[in-house]
Amino acid sequence: MLSVTLTALTVAATAVAPAHGGVPRALPPGTAFTPLTASLITTPAPVKAVDGRIHLSYELFVTDAVPAPVRLDRVTIRDARTHRVLASLSGGTLASSANPVGNLPPGEGTDLARTMPHPPVVRSSTQLVVWIDVALAASTRLSGQVEHELDGALLLPSGGSPFRETVARTPLAARAPLDLLAPVRPGTWYVSEGCCGNTHHRRGLAPVNGVLDVPQRFAVDWFRVGRGNRTWEGDPGRLTSYLSFRQPVAAAAGGRVVEVQDGIADNPPPVPPTVPPIQDTVGNHVTLQVAPGLYLLYAHLERGSVKVRYGQRVAPGQTLGLIGNSGNSTTPHLHFQVMTTREFFPTDSPPFTFRSFVLLGQVRPRIWDDNLGLQPTGVLPVAPSPFQGRHRDEMPLDREVIRF
Repeated sequence: MLSVTLTALTVAATAVAPAHGGVPRALPPGTAFTPLTASLITTPAPVKAVDGRIHLSYELFVTDAVPAPVRLDRVTIRDARTHRVLASLSGGTLASSANPVGNLPPGEGTDLARTMPHPPVVRSSTQLVVWIDVALAASTRLSGQVEHELDGALLLPSGGSPFRETVARTPLAARAPLDLLAPVRPGTWYVSEGCCGNTHHRRGLAPVNGVLDVPQRFAVDWFRVGRGNRTWEGDPGRLTSYLSFRQPVAAAAGGRVVEVQDGIADNPPPVPPTVPPIQDTVGNHVTLQVAPGLYLLYAHLERGSVKVRYGQRVAPGQTLGLIGNSGNSTTPHLHFQVMTTREFFPTDSPPFTFRSFVLLGQVRPRIWDDNLGLQPTGVLPVAPSPFQGRHRDEMPLDREVIRF
């Protein structure tokens, strides 16, 4: 029975099934047994970034549904209606963009993901997450749906049996990303852990209440940058040495306060704190509802600095509190993101853009929350960027330095 089933998986189904009333009805074209199943946990949302490209960032979950290992050679993302290829992952690129669920997390603090052997092999009854990040020319016209073509082989005792399957056809988000004002006061800011590379935000898969989410997919950590590209001066073991500490945070859109937490102590930098209980992960924070099903999170605020109350209506630009170092935070910064629920766990993380900012440059080494205070100095090594200049209605990318 096993060999019959595995053999059947390599050929398209051609059987005819009787319809209601006994009239024969053919299965839809392309119907076939598939060794791999595939699913998504979000609706992919196109967003324009400072590189002038349209980004699609989401996750594809691939499960081996047969009693044999499966080699995954290629994942191709196509427009579901025109069948135009939007992106294709294979070889080392696929291996560095995939990991088993619950294993091989990204290497935090580096740009190097802990990769699988390539081509990846999915064991029976196990699941792989493929981190999809597609960058398209701004002129690309999408039909509103994408599909995924998986190429690989069943690894049978008799040898490899190749297959190709088209799966996980999914609509793209119809609603445009929120276009926001700055969440911080005017000045120069470092955009850390943003879209779309190997960061702990982008690849932070969280199982909460029996459901998998990527609750920080597009989240940004904001660090204040001063004269000479400094982020801290003096003793990095003192909160007051960091230019971000006690900087005001502002409502990036008008809305209603739907959650407030205060009273959690600020952590002493620069060593990562003990991971707090789940309810204290984001520390002192404010959550605004700014549209149906869309919320703004301001996290890691200074204890005692929150200036709004639950249920209060706030205007765009209104001060909500001050940047601190509470919750799961090593050095003072503002964690900011859009959410689909008022709670950080569980939630989904859609993209967003800012109405206007100036891109000043880019930091090439991965300097982030956990190692900022461990640098020899607080000076960021800001390099030129090909995208420097004024940007409107776009999303900044990871490790860029911008001015609001």
